Amino acid sequence: MFLPCAAGAEALLADECKRVLGVKARMLVARGGVTVEGNERAAMALNLESRLAQRVLWPLAHGAYRHEQDIYDLARDVRWPDWITPQQTLRVDTTAQRSPLRSLNFATLRVKDAVCDTLREVSGERPSVDTHSPDLPLALHLTPTHATLYVDTSGEPLFKRGWRDARAAGRDVTGEAPLKETLAAAMLAAAGWQGRAEDGALLDPCCGAGTIAIEAAQMACGIAPGLERRFAFERLAPWRDLLASWQDLREAARSRIHASAVPIFAGDVSFRMTDFATRNAARAGVARAIEFKTADALQRLPPAERGVLVLNPPYGERIGAKGHGRPASTATPGATAREDFAGGGTPAAFFADLAGHWKRNYAGWTAWVLSPEMKLPSLMRLKESQRVPMWNGPIECRLFRFDMVAGSARG
Repeated sequence: MFLPCAAGAEALLADECKRVLGVKARMLVARGGVTVEGNERAAMALNLESRLAQRVLWPLAHGAYRHEQDIYDLARDVRWPDWITPQQTLRVDTTAQRSPLRSLNFATLRVKDAVCDTLREVSGERPSVDTHSPDLPLALHLTPTHATLYVDTSGEPLFKRGWRDARAAGRDVTGEAPLKETLAAAMLAAAGWQGRAEDGALLDPCCGAGTIAIEAAQMACGIAPGLERRFAFERLAPWRDLLASWQDLREAARSRIHASAVPIFAGDVSFRMTDFATRNAARAGVARAIEFKTADALQRLPPAERGVLVLNPPYGERIGAKGHGRPASTATPGATAREDFAGGGTPAAFFADLAGHWKRNYAGWTAWVLSPEMKLPSLMRLKESQRVPMWNGPIECRLFRFDMVAGSARG
């Protein structure tokens, strides 16, 4: 199987796969994901338990290609009646790295043609295409020389845990794209925070929709990320005789849920965002595991003597509670300067003030900050002890670690 993930999280995903499948599981870390050996039950377990993978892809065919006809021939070698009936639906998604083909859409069409031609020859009928909720989601990946065709056993991407409000799907109430759950989990994994009592308290002072805190709380409560959603494999013939085992996996996961042994805190400068995050936490089943508080990150005092700050700092409305935005000439790309920022009205001033607040009040804490600004340590006048490359979708970021010492200065 191939499990794609956010760039930079591959090694973290490999560690997670070993926790799910056992230390003897055979796998290979590749660019953009992890290849894992396993059977149908392993695919079910990875869908249920993986916080970092974007999908669980089951390989069907692999081979060299030069033209679209080669793609068709490759797909024709698959025994499609084992996977789909004419009464069911399919969808094909194609990705590529430096493919010589002129049209990826045509390559997608050739795979669809191969499936339909095979079914028509066997039964006289062909399946239909459903781009929203197909019975058989297929993924075609093209390198410069080879093509691999997969069944997407996940269906909807795994970052969709099932708790987000459908009315706010894809965007939080401020109009910003929310942090994906898989990236929030990668941040926590990179920080070594697993929800154990020895990991210490966790605080996200700029929580937005609450994704980091909710992901942390589910970890601390032992809630499997896929427990409250459905998967494509549940409708696929090769898994039909395994659905009893699937129910056993889900029941075992439910039996592991417990109260959190570690305090988790979150909040935002905006009452509206804090309320939105609180409602998200309730839908995720972790309302009692997180203490939300509306507060300015520049003023909020530590809720515990020691702990870990994990945050994806926003720009614009959620940094300052009042004032009006204007274009920032020297700020991070995509940032919005704020006239009410303390110390000069720019995001740079905000980060300098935030670092000063941490140095005065958060001695003994460790801060992990995700940012596309490579010069963030300079802006904060702090020396990072670690920087982890991560990608937030197409945006290259770094997860910076700062170890707070009273009165610490830039090193």
